[in-house]
Amino acid sequence: MISFSSTRFLLGPILAGLALLMLAPCVVAFYYDSPDLEAFLISEAATAGAALLLVISGRRQSVHLRLRDMFLLTSMSWLMICVFGALPFILSHTVSSFTDAIFESVSAVTTTGSTVLTGLDTMPRDILLWRSMMQWLGGLGIIALGAAVLPFLSIGGMRLFNTESSDLSEKALPHTRRILNRLLQVYVFISILCAICYNLAGMTVFDAINHAMTTVSTGGFSTHDSSIAYFDSRLIELVAVVFMLLAAVPFMLYLPVMLGRRSGLFSDSQVQSMVAIYLTVSTVLAIWLILTGQLNMFSAFRESSFNVISIATTTGFASTDYVNWGSFAAMTFFFLTFVGGCSGSTSGGIKIFRFKIAAIMLRETLQRLLHPNAVFSRSMQGRPLTDEIVASVMAFSLVFATIVGIAAMLLTAAGNDVLTSFSAAATTMSNVGPGIGDVIGPTGNFASLTAESKWVLCVTMLLGRLEIFTMLLLLTPAFWRA
Repeated sequence: MISFSSTRFLLGPILAGLALLMLAPCVVAFYYDSPDLEAFLISEAATAGAALLLVISGRRQSVHLRLRDMFLLTSMSWLMICVFGALPFILSHTVSSFTDAIFESVSAVTTTGSTVLTGLDTMPRDILLWRSMMQWLGGLGIIALGAAVLPFLSIGGMRLFNTESSDLSEKALPHTRRILNRLLQVYVFISILCAICYNLAGMTVFDAINHAMTTVSTGGFSTHDSSIAYFDSRLIELVAVVFMLLAAVPFMLYLPVMLGRRSGLFSDSQVQSMVAIYLTVSTVLAIWLILTGQLNMFSAFRESSFNVISIATTTGFASTDYVNWGSFAAMTFFFLTFVGGCSGSTSGGIKIFRFKIAAIMLRETLQRLLHPNAVFSRSMQGRPLTDEIVASVMAFSLVFATIVGIAAMLLTAAGNDVLTSFSAAATTMSNVGPGIGDVIGPTGNFASLTAESKWVLCVTMLLGRLEIFTMLLLLTPAFWRA
């Protein structure tokens, strides 16, 4: 049976941490004499009260968590953070409806970056900071999820990255905590370094802090309606590119770097493939822009590399409206939406390792046609590709595509055009942010979509961020049976 009591107990500290984070926008609201101070104080009190009730009503059991408990705890954690994270938007009247508040909160926590807000340039700083902090928290959450939980649950081929830190047994728990503490240190260090670099590149301290949090989390929220294009700075774009790439790398690879061993970071096959894909697409797109006479050589490589890396890493910053580059560019960015970064990073999408496994299986299939009786061995990053891993990857990819298709159909039924529907379904499922087209493109937002559409997209954002099966299993009767 599911241990609801222990799950409630563990959810309490998570909400308590969220309440603690709300102190930062409270301080900002007080400093700037913002009318939102009361909204944040009430939100903090409500979140802290709910945390206390969960701890009191639950009871601590053994630290050994069963498989079903982990599925329930993971999904409930994200859902509760999204709900309580929406309180400041509702109470401050930043949004016009409960639906918009939930949408903005889900988009932030899942590091998607799709937004219903306009007028960011004049919006109170406390709200802007809260949006960025939720994305930063979501990025930290997905690192912990990818390092310690998903490999243990063998979701979507993540068993390939199973390490000692993926063992949540009582014996391995101290080691797991040590790994997660180090990952937190790396995440905080890269975030601080990113903020410093942004500030030195020309951003104000406030802009630098906000954009650092949304860059390292690959979330893409900005403090300005025109995103990175607002600054019109090559140096700021360069800083963004560097840290978007750093955020798309498996954070576990930074742990040996902390000990002075750097070779593993550059020899990782996922990282090599990611850089090769980004570089190839950026070059092809730049050549297209040059040949079509839209941009000169320098501008073409600058614009293509920034926007390709931004979309492919699922960050979603925009330096220009790339939809105006033509159908070829629009289709390129649509397919980039699905790519993502490496496993164990803050990036969303299908992720590089699954494309690599698909390529390995395609090569093996072709070889079998030539040599039917031959015996082939499969491996990736020095680890064998078992039938279980391959089947899991194939199932994940099929379900991913199916959900995008179903979501697109629901969005068209809600009154959206075909381009907006497919683009919105793809960009939220991959946690990218901006879509394709005039409505939800890099210069638009999701405010004009119907309430029904936004609820559909909230579901796709959560499914995409939690690797689909984590939430889908909760809908099966077998999960709730003993």
